[in-house]
Amino acid sequence: MPVVLGIETSCDETGVGIVADGVLLGDALATSMDEHARFGGVVPEIAARAHLHAITPMVRHALDRAGIRFADIDAVAATAGPGLATAVQVGLAAAKAYALALGLPLYGVHHLAGHAAADILDHGPLPERSIALIVSGGHTSLLLLADLARDPVIHLGDTADDAAGEAFDKVARLLGLPYPGGPAIDAMARHGDPTAIAFPRPMTAPGDPPYRFSFSGLKTAVARWIERHPGPLPVADIAASFQEAVADTLTRKAVDACRDHDIDTLLLVGGVAANSRVRTLAEQRCAAAGVTLRVPAPRLCTDNGAMIAAVGDLLVRADVPPSPLSLGADPNARLTRAPIGEPGRW
Repeated sequence: MPVVLGIETSCDETGVGIVADGVLLGDALATSMDEHARFGGVVPEIAARAHLHAITPMVRHALDRAGIRFADIDAVAATAGPGLATAVQVGLAAAKAYALALGLPLYGVHHLAGHAAADILDHGPLPERSIALIVSGGHTSLLLLADLARDPVIHLGDTADDAAGEAFDKVARLLGLPYPGGPAIDAMARHGDPTAIAFPRPMTAPGDPPYRFSFSGLKTAVARWIERHPGPLPVADIAASFQEAVADTLTRKAVDACRDHDIDTLLLVGGVAANSRVRTLAEQRCAAAGVTLRVPAPRLCTDNGAMIAAVGDLLVRADVPPSPLSLGADPNARLTRAPIGEPGRW
């Protein structure tokens, strides 16, 4: 039973996980979020320096929590893209160093494949076919999945501009709520009326691409509403109405994709999958459509090393060739397969 060490540094979390045969043995996570809060978003160089300080302690913490030693590791996996260029480079360089020093194979992993694989750690192997709705600060995608280790990933639709998580951050800033915006809006929305303001549901008109997303216009609609509103802002109602528009759009398109492709399992993953309204509405709509909804625990929805180790575990068990040590970071990598390697290698 191979043991895989996974490293994730695509943004502001330094994540390390250790997985064997689909089971999470131990993990550790450090975040530099507080250092970015005063800027209202992630500053790449601050994130990269934080990763440099945190990576070795997090690896040691994960090993301690798993109760194993370096000698027990059989392979190393790391996010090779997409993400902030300097941040990804730190984690990938660390993974190369561990692989070279320990004489182990290296697997470069696509960050979004990690989000999909995170659910395995909670609910076991994925079905033969499924649809994944990946929703995070930088990505919003509907994907058709088969064997995550061996088969190509088919994009049904992606975001044309702002991702859902990015829109949460921008709207939170408009409302004077703290960064990160997702949790702040979720908490505020609990005190508001989601029907108070009829914000648009973007890309849901009859002629629009059925699985494509766009949240820039929704953010602008919130800004224009705030500009026109005299007196004190009903912040809770704005937050609840905006959140409802996002949740409605995401879940409507995801369930439609399941129906259209005759698939009975939907994965809801990524940081925005931790949003309470998105999860609740997805549960309701999947139940009504006869679709099984799989959502990882909230701590596995946000960026973490366990999800990267989970992909590495799948690749090792599927006998996928490892990546070369010359593998470079690809900050703009498009998800076509779970591993990232030399062009044409896969």
